[in-house]
Amino acid sequence: QVQLVETGGGLVQAGGSLRLSCVASENIFNFNVMRWYRQAPGEQREFVADINVGGKANYAESVKDRFTISRDGAKKTVYLQMNSLKPEDTAVYYCNAAILRQNWWGQGTQVTVTS
Repeated sequence: QVQLVETGGGLVQAGGSLRLSCVASENIFNFNVMRWYRQAPGEQREFVADINVGGKANYAESVKDRFTISRDGAKKTVYLQMNSLKPEDTAVYYCNAAILRQNWWGQGTQVTVTS
């Protein structure tokens, strides 16, 4: 069973930065793609960013040019560097790993951005 553990969330003022980490229980290159999603209170979970096994990254329009997804295979970790944070970035952030039609989720980490 794949396990994903997110850390790095917290409380930050608007304009600040946070770096989220997602540590996997196995080699991250086993997965076709690893993604970050987020869910704000009362909202549906939404896509934030992903990185495929080849290293290509994609971003939601709302975070493009502010967030950066990266990875460290030796540490089995995917990161989400979040800069220029806005109050609307407040949400629980989830890591997701996928192989074909199988996918796994972490427990989430709370990010709160104050104005």
